[in-house]
Amino acid sequence: MAIAAGRLKDKVSSWPGVSVHPHRFAAREYRFGKAEIGHVHAWGDVDIPFPRPVHDFLLERHLAEQHRWVPPSGWTTFRIRGDSDVEHAVWLMRLSYLRYALKSATSPSELLKSEAQRLHLSQDLVAILARFIPAGVAPAVGSIPA
Repeated sequence: MAIAAGRLKDKVSSWPGVSVHPHRFAAREYRFGKAEIGHVHAWGDVDIPFPRPVHDFLLERHLAEQHRWVPPSGWTTFRIRGDSDVEHAVWLMRLSYLRYALKSATSPSELLKSEAQRLHLSQDLVAILARFIPAGVAPAVGSIPA
């Protein structure tokens, strides 16, 4: 599990604006500015907070599970059981990162467009994430490929 967690740390900590901090319960926390984008426990549980629409989208499609200790919240859990699960854990962390990055990006519509392509996001998920583009910035949702 340590190798998988190390691979995740290498990827997530390389994103602009991300810092790594100790977290309680034997975990490593990743933040974008002051906002937590998620944390990873030593035993492989990846806990990630999402706004309710993203949370529900992920749970409905079995892309993450409800958090075991705070199920009525927006927190999700994904369990890394082996090396093959690391990429999905990184994908989930990138979704969390993206919602904060959209708020501070110089060109949030372009960021969403490029991340939608890179992460192979569905139109439904892109529409949900477009809600995090600050008011007054027209999202280019219609031009984002599926």
